[in-house]
Amino acid sequence: MTFRVEVDVMPLKELLDPQGKAVAAGLQKLNYAGIQDVRVGKHFTIKIEAATEQEVTAQIEAACKQMLANQIMEGYSFKVIAE
Repeated sequence: MTFRVEVDVMPLKELLDPQGKAVAAGLQKLNYAGIQDVRVGKHFTIKIEAATEQEVTAQIEAACKQMLANQIMEGYSFKVIAE
């Protein structure tokens, strides 16, 4: 069975996000009113072949911990979608 996994990796809320600050400042200079805070992260779309959703979840958890997210500075979440 084929699955699509949508993974979001974001800096931890406790840490500064210089990229987010730069984007927020740029938006404010372009007169986008009400912009208070921007956080910049990463998004991955992964297609994976597996027998079960549990198998996909285990593989994606391992991939996030080993490569996709730096767990010292980033958190991650993902959604598994059967196709």
